[in-house]
Amino acid sequence: MASVEPMSGTLGAVMRGVDLSSSLSDDLVAEIWNAFLEHHVLYFPDQDLTPDAQVRFGRHFGELDTHPFVEGMEAHPEVIEIVTEADDRVNFGGGWHSDVTFLEQPDLGSILFAVDVPPFGGDTLFANQHAAYDALSDTMKDMLDGLVAKHSAGPQYAQGGYSTLSRSMKTKPAEGIDTIVRHPLVRTHPETGKKALYVNRAFTVGIAGMRHDEAQALLEFLFVHAVKEPFTCRIRWTSGSVAMWDNRSVQHYALFDYHGHRRHMRRVTVKGDRPR
Repeated sequence: MASVEPMSGTLGAVMRGVDLSSSLSDDLVAEIWNAFLEHHVLYFPDQDLTPDAQVRFGRHFGELDTHPFVEGMEAHPEVIEIVTEADDRVNFGGGWHSDVTFLEQPDLGSILFAVDVPPFGGDTLFANQHAAYDALSDTMKDMLDGLVAKHSAGPQYAQGGYSTLSRSMKTKPAEGIDTIVRHPLVRTHPETGKKALYVNRAFTVGIAGMRHDEAQALLEFLFVHAVKEPFTCRIRWTSGSVAMWDNRSVQHYALFDYHGHRRHMRRVTVKGDRPR
């Protein structure tokens, strides 16, 4: 029987007694999924996942996605290896964001396996966007409900963009990298019905119907508010650990406080639906 231990008062839980590399029963998959919806972030210590096993585990929750701008493994295009070398100047994912919100149908969730971690640092922070929305005043909620935010991959993945600088990761050319995609600024979770803020500093570039200066002022407030400490939890990685998180509910931030050491993670993502 798996155990679930909350990581903070706001989100996140450690799930023990599960071997993710084994054949999982339907009941256990349902137990994991229910904990995922309740806690938004699940952490599984002491796992041994080959790429095959990670793909098999991810497919319990839906069809896996391929990253539009980062090369996957040759044998497993759905799997990307996130590597920061000891002499890299930046790390992949080093800023608050929700994964690939620049897509028409952003990924439902991500599953990250720690292959090799530095002796210190490299933690990942998570922020609960339901809690961030709930903490707003009713007046602010009334103003935000119905607004549409603009998202683009350009700031991160265009030539010279921040996320293209990790030396061991290969990006791939893609048309429409500066395409603007529109999503509700307040998203309703398709399964729980809870409202959440759905903007992030990495990919949200404007608000439909607002002048640039108006949108940037409002977005800057939301970027700061959405990741305040009371809404967060933190994972300290060990080699062989796994985390899965709900991109519809959280933002995350991979800290880069381990310069001089190598960090190697492996990620698969589950396809999602169009935000509403």
